[in-house]
Amino acid sequence: MTDTIDEAVELRTPVHLRAGGTSVVVAVDGGRLPRILHWGADLGPLGDDALADLHRAALPAIGDSAVTYPQPVPVLPQLAEGWLGRPGLVGDSDGRRWAPKFRHATYRLDDGPVLRCTARDPEYGLTADIEIQVLAAGGLVRQRARITNDGASPYRVGGLELALPVPQEASEILDLTGRWALERVPQRRPFHVGEWVRASRGGKPGLEHTLLLVAGEEGFGFREGAVWATHLAWSGNQVLAAERTPAGTRHLAAGEVLLADEVVLGQGESYQSPWQYGSWGVGLDELASRFHRWLRSRPSHPRSPRPVVLNTWEAVYFRHDLATLVALAERGAEAGAERFVLDDGWFLGRRDDTSSLGDWSVDPAVWPDGLEPLVARVRELGMEFGLWFEPEMVNLDSALARVHPEWVFDAGHGPGPSSRYQHVLDLGHPGAYRYLLERMSALVGSLGIDYIKWDHNRYLTDAGHGADGRAGVRRQVLQVYRLMAELKAAHPGLEIESCASGGGRIDLGVLEYADRLWPSDCNDPHERLEIQRWTGLLVPPEMQGTHIGAEETHTTHRTHPLDYRAEKALWGHLGVEVNLLTMDDEARGAVARWIAFHKEHRALLHSGAVVHADLADAGLRLEGVVADDRSEALYAFSVVERSATWPPGRIRLPGLDDDLVYTVSAVYPGSPPSMVLPPWQRDGVTLPGRVLRLVGVEAPSLDVDRSVLIRVVSPPAGS
Repeated sequence: MTDTIDEAVELRTPVHLRAGGTSVVVAVDGGRLPRILHWGADLGPLGDDALADLHRAALPAIGDSAVTYPQPVPVLPQLAEGWLGRPGLVGDSDGRRWAPKFRHATYRLDDGPVLRCTARDPEYGLTADIEIQVLAAGGLVRQRARITNDGASPYRVGGLELALPVPQEASEILDLTGRWALERVPQRRPFHVGEWVRASRGGKPGLEHTLLLVAGEEGFGFREGAVWATHLAWSGNQVLAAERTPAGTRHLAAGEVLLADEVVLGQGESYQSPWQYGSWGVGLDELASRFHRWLRSRPSHPRSPRPVVLNTWEAVYFRHDLATLVALAERGAEAGAERFVLDDGWFLGRRDDTSSLGDWSVDPAVWPDGLEPLVARVRELGMEFGLWFEPEMVNLDSALARVHPEWVFDAGHGPGPSSRYQHVLDLGHPGAYRYLLERMSALVGSLGIDYIKWDHNRYLTDAGHGADGRAGVRRQVLQVYRLMAELKAAHPGLEIESCASGGGRIDLGVLEYADRLWPSDCNDPHERLEIQRWTGLLVPPEMQGTHIGAEETHTTHRTHPLDYRAEKALWGHLGVEVNLLTMDDEARGAVARWIAFHKEHRALLHSGAVVHADLADAGLRLEGVVADDRSEALYAFSVVERSATWPPGRIRLPGLDDDLVYTVSAVYPGSPPSMVLPPWQRDGVTLPGRVLRLVGVEAPSLDVDRSVLIRVVSPPAGS
């Protein structure tokens, strides 16, 4: 349908957007910008009379003081309407036009459903276009705005933030923090009056980025408690904020953080914000499932089984030679790997991380016959070939930086401090962009590369465009998107992994172009359990790279048995980084068994609903994947720290169908444990889903950093 909703007819009835189990009710009266009255649970079909009554029921007694009682707040809050909280639009024209007031709004409702609003500030000569959509796959809400300068004088945009309201029941805030090799650490706080702001200013979301900002009922968990969250689909500077006003309004805001004069609009020019996404649910599992279902519904989402990866980094680091890497590929193929990825160290002069970034030519000193012999052998073994690049970065000790110093970002004080000996290549320079596109495309084409591991290690702390000295962060992000898109268009089937010192660039913006994300440079299974758990609030398992690392993890120096390392890698896009050349036959056989088990259950792991049990003991974890039809599930029970009481007691299995009967058993792709097992773990049990949800099974008594896989299957009817 395409209907026009015209303010001139004095419309009083709100618009009800329904899809994917979500309702969004939007007030569109009075010529004002849209105001969301309800976002969350599906309200069912509502007629015009019911919507009109809902509108009246949701309005406060304002009287003559909009400043005291400003709610319901427009999705683009305005100071000129009495809003004293975070402003929706910040901008000016040399000190004028600084307090816009958009009105005379007209609306159109399109299939989707999508509500489109156009409003003007005639005194300022500005137009605002706002789009609110509820996505059929998953029931996510998303919105964005476009500001157009209709006036003769330039209009400087300082910020554009949109807001999604949350109800008074949302009394707690959850966000994430972290650092290198320890991303996605959760933290909670009460939703007090004032602002809780999480900003990223390093040119990418960052290792400390919160990913989502969640507000929910007190004590909410993965399975219980209503929750609402926002995410910004943008790979550069950004801000997420939770705000509660003295009048009781609560909302979640998001927008791009703009540097000085990054957006200056001439007459007729526009700035469009990134998409702000909102998800809700009863428990974090339902909230996350909405993002997963949406991502899986996109035409660009990977459809083929995710190939098991053999990545060379932790096996050989910079020590490249043909014989070693061919032998590693052969061992990988024997174990069941399906994609071989040559990591850092293959290009001109690259012996360590101090030099040569930017010189994207195969080093003849290491590869006298080029990479072709390695690629040929990899393909003979039945594997795809992938190659590591860090396109946005440059070492000052490189031929590229020496020939084109003007291509290195410089904010006026030289190229700035190095980080891992790196600086940033300014893709806003047409020559720099063209160089990367041509060099990368030539290698992809000549070698038949199937996959690019795309790294990004340095923050953009001094991102001055060399031609004019202006800030270049926003332009850099857009050029990265463009470069990824052009490479994929020129080479159909090419896949890209987004890595940024691990999990420093994970967002729905880069996922328009990337097929896989690297959650962390840490392969320690103790840390990876938590990193993958919280990254999973946004990213489904098949898009998270999860690798079996070395017995002693190089980031933490902890040691773990192979079975625990493999089990934690099982739950995503599986890969191997352990050096298969130094393992004995027994250990390589165990790796092969885990890879075979992963392949056997890959369809379930990469399509089902991810679930987590809310366990009372903080030292225990139970999580898994349940098939969409709930006919089968796979769980992992893990012990992550010693508890004051022991044994752990019963664990209840989430996500099953109450009315189906299931056979429950423990499975051991590696070595069965040498311990006293509960009866069900020895022999299996058959119980209804309702019993498994309400009563559960006795947990195995495990040491710290040990786990057991639990297989749950409902036999076909009549079997």
